[in-house]
Amino acid sequence: MRTFDTIVTGLDHPEGAARGPDGTLYAGGEAGQIYRIAPDGGFEVLAETGGFLYGVTVDGDGNVYGCDMGRAEIVRIDEAGEVTRYSSGAADRPLRVPNFCAFDDAGVLYVTDSGEWGVSDGLVFRVAPGGETTVWSEAVPAFPNGCCLTAEGDALLVVESSARRVMRVPIAEGGAAGAPTVVVDLAGSQPDGIALAADDTLFVGCYRPDLIWRIAPGGEPERWAEDPDGVILNQPANPVFVGDALDRLLVTSLGGWSLVAADAGVAGLPLRYPSL
Repeated sequence: MRTFDTIVTGLDHPEGAARGPDGTLYAGGEAGQIYRIAPDGGFEVLAETGGFLYGVTVDGDGNVYGCDMGRAEIVRIDEAGEVTRYSSGAADRPLRVPNFCAFDDAGVLYVTDSGEWGVSDGLVFRVAPGGETTVWSEAVPAFPNGCCLTAEGDALLVVESSARRVMRVPIAEGGAAGAPTVVVDLAGSQPDGIALAADDTLFVGCYRPDLIWRIAPGGEPERWAEDPDGVILNQPANPVFVGDALDRLLVTSLGGWSLVAADAGVAGLPLRYPSL
């Protein structure tokens, strides 16, 4: 078992976490909590939405955006803890299971809507700065989950959990979605979240089993960390690069109460922090 340090404990089944532009960590909770976590592991409940937070991300002004499954919307939480609705989906296609979100440099927020497990009715929304929302792609329908942009910003990498794989969806000129291709097959697991290193190494956290995959560029998937007992890694759904050099990989614990981290061996790709 790889050596992990506990960053914080006492959270309510955190599935999603994100590092803000100043290094502050944020995580969501099962009862709609948004946690703000200090470097020493102390934390506060910044806000409570009354829903159930999945993936979270942060903009350049420190506002947190959360995929709230309980409210079926994207919520925005400012630094004072005020909660507002940022998007509830398109006018003719409301959000059902908002699962993960990622910004591009221009402030467009890509949001996966997982749909119903086993039905393959998921899709990806595009939320323009200000909240106007359109359907971006229906070509990755097999429970689309974690996502991130490539280093060049020319494609969105999307985990399809029920198909056990990671897909690459090109972002064409004008912002339209291109035809997806398979990046890696992760049969034998239920992949959930994804983080991309600066050298294009992928780290994928799994809902089942308690496993984190590492996929080097052009390489085969390797089991980077696994916990058969589910004690340290307890449903490690979403990996996040943290630390001043972004060289540590933090993983969430949907089945537990902690965020833990280990040396990644590579530097992470910084998140986009647009000012909206």
